[in-house]
Amino acid sequence: MRLVTRALLLLTTFSLVFLLFIGRCGLRLDEELRSTSSSSQFSNDFLQQSMSPDSYYLDLLHRREEEHRSEIKALKDEISSLKKKVSDLQKPFVDSVSVPIIEPQPKSHGDAESARSLECSEYLRKQVASAEIRHGVQLNNEYEIVPFTHFTFGRVYPVTLGLGKRVVEKPIGYKRKDLLEVFVRALDVINRDKKGKQRYTVDDFTEGLFRNEPTTGSHYELYFKEKNMSRVYHRVVLMRPFGPVQTLVNERVRTSKELINVILPLSGRIDIFRTFMDRFAKVAIKHDKKVFLTVVYFGDEGLHEVRVILTKISREAKFRNLKLLTLNETFSRGKGLQVGVQHWSKGDVLLFLCDVDIVFTSRFLERCRLNAAPAKKVYYPIVFSLYNPSLVYSLQGKETPSEADQLTISRDSGFWRDFGFGMTCQYRSDFMNVKGFDEDIVGWGGEDVMLYRKYVRSNLVVVRATDPGIFHMWHEKVCDPDLSVDQYRACLRSRALGEASHAQLGLLAFGDELKKHQSILASQSSSTVDGNVVDVIEKPSRAQLDHR
Repeated sequence: MRLVTRALLLLTTFSLVFLLFIGRCGLRLDEELRSTSSSSQFSNDFLQQSMSPDSYYLDLLHRREEEHRSEIKALKDEISSLKKKVSDLQKPFVDSVSVPIIEPQPKSHGDAESARSLECSEYLRKQVASAEIRHGVQLNNEYEIVPFTHFTFGRVYPVTLGLGKRVVEKPIGYKRKDLLEVFVRALDVINRDKKGKQRYTVDDFTEGLFRNEPTTGSHYELYFKEKNMSRVYHRVVLMRPFGPVQTLVNERVRTSKELINVILPLSGRIDIFRTFMDRFAKVAIKHDKKVFLTVVYFGDEGLHEVRVILTKISREAKFRNLKLLTLNETFSRGKGLQVGVQHWSKGDVLLFLCDVDIVFTSRFLERCRLNAAPAKKVYYPIVFSLYNPSLVYSLQGKETPSEADQLTISRDSGFWRDFGFGMTCQYRSDFMNVKGFDEDIVGWGGEDVMLYRKYVRSNLVVVRATDPGIFHMWHEKVCDPDLSVDQYRACLRSRALGEASHAQLGLLAFGDELKKHQSILASQSSSTVDGNVVDVIEKPSRAQLDHR
């Protein structure tokens, strides 16, 4: 017990001595630190005193410059981070309503990704299940059928034909990319378990079908010849299902302040121009009001009448937004439009390149504003071209109606002029950027196609759509014999297509045969009536004989 007590006393004494030693040493270290800091401060003061003022301030500026550089770098990093966040926010937003929700979204990142993948695959499975591929779909009538298009490796036979399209064509552009991807996919599928000579190649492909069903997707059927077997085929059915509808733009568009400069090249045709100005006053000046008219007239003949017509419209409608430009040279539509565009000097403006035999409504002018945007898109409406009214209505046994009543869209009244590119709405800045028209083209046709191709090859969006608010009035077309071969052929083609529909032209072509058939029926009918009368006279009934 005593030994333990002594040991504790010794340990306590040793601890106290050690603490006293540490305390004293610690105080000396603090003093040394103070002395060191004071000496460094003294050295800095000494250095400042020993350096010249210029050197000292240069060193100070250098330090400040380094600090500014570090701050600039930090700000740049922050700006790049903010830009990345903005770009992420500007990505297409997917409506939650358009994507079917299978289950609640998990909290973890990995589970969220798998849930989105599950939703997408489930949606695609629904698209495939609802498509008319493995089973038929009950439709209301024959017009709801979506027909297939037949294709081979190098040819497509389109089913949706306009008057300006070919009945057989090579797959180009997006169509070629689409069919090539489908073709490669089909080969991958059928060659999955085959090796060597058993593998299918391009030479084994015979034909295929495809169609686009608007709500489910694109359907494809491809047929390959079976190896070493006669009249046996390998059939592959593929589908490119459409995804859910996504919201890309949701914005308000204001058109009330957008001025349209209507540019009209003209040479002669005074009566038609007078009618055009009457319609222009009713539609553009009275209802739309935000329009400017630029008339580019070629030659001296008829120039006085044009001035009188414009002056009359200006006074009656109190309209000052018009300009008459004159060119004393051979008519060239491209040159006239080019001069009209270049003459405008009030900044950028929306242009409507027009013709004198065009009729348009106020709704068309609104669509002109909606479908064109500077440095973004240009509008090329597909015009509804009216047939020859004296021919069309006479074949139907009707009187020719007034011009206003002729503006109807039907199979017997006209056709969509899908091969014409003359009517267009575009901004002056875009027109000047693509260098406008080719002024070397003289006479009729060609200049509009060249301008259209410039936009097709640019980065601008070309909005090409049927427009029920713009009509091409029928007029007698005379093809100038001085035109080039291509221009003359295009003129004759346009002239033939603009007379009447195929069925109506067929009635004209077989008119003599139709009259002959009608005369035969009439003669047979009259002879039958005469024969019946003779029979009654020569062969009385038994009752009549008994009576006699």
